[in-house]
Amino acid sequence: MAKINFTKMHGLGNDFVMIDARKKPVPNLKKKAKLICDRRFGIGCDQLIVIAPSKKADYQMVILNADGSTAEMCGNGIRCFAKYLWDRKDPKIRKKKEITVETLAGIIRPRMVSDKLVCVDMGEPVLDAPLIPTRFEGRVVDKPIEMDGRSYRITAVSMGNPHCVIFTDSLDSVKLEEEGRPLEHNPDFPKRTNVEFVEVVNKGRVKVRVWERGSGATLACGTGACAVAVASALNGKTGRKVSVDLPGGTLKIEWGKDNHVYMTGPATEVFSGIMEI
Repeated sequence: MAKINFTKMHGLGNDFVMIDARKKPVPNLKKKAKLICDRRFGIGCDQLIVIAPSKKADYQMVILNADGSTAEMCGNGIRCFAKYLWDRKDPKIRKKKEITVETLAGIIRPRMVSDKLVCVDMGEPVLDAPLIPTRFEGRVVDKPIEMDGRSYRITAVSMGNPHCVIFTDSLDSVKLEEEGRPLEHNPDFPKRTNVEFVEVVNKGRVKVRVWERGSGATLACGTGACAVAVASALNGKTGRKVSVDLPGGTLKIEWGKDNHVYMTGPATEVFSGIMEI
């Protein structure tokens, strides 16, 4: 048995166990992720986030889903990642307003805008189908598909990880687990996909429910909110600045003229502790 120091954090209820491995790596974390994330037998979280050293950036963020699989990027997670380091006054970033973080989706740049809010340059959305990846061609915008006897019109976007965005007249009518799980495993998405169901309120606001790849239903998804903003603009349903209302709260998303997507939202520390595993 080994003792692991951890900190529990969340972004709009999308919660994470943060493990600081900058000084000493923690062995076999991938095998332990399912237990750590388990809400009855472990600490409980949507994803496990490891803070590690990097040769390419200030730090490296490693993301493990609740099922033990690896995620390329997590928007709510990177806000928590940045706040964790700033709150501890890490000397490497003490005088920096913006830091660089190595992820499987590339170098991401979070910036503290207040004690509670973090703005993240999430980079450019990927719209070319094979790069998302999907088995379609070109851009996948308002494309009709059939799945388990249901008809959907999907828009596919990658924000470092794949997203399938579906617009609906009523979020209340969506059976999230019943519909989200098979869509996640849709063979048209060879690396599986996150799924967002979206109800448009007006040109500047949308409501969203999320099914996250490898984690299931969550209260919020930062990359998902970014993908929704891009998809909403592509489909002419909103402008390029939009408030995305998720079950856990609201994120402000802007798809800038530079083609980068900027996400602003809170990050909250809940508690720290030691787990024997």
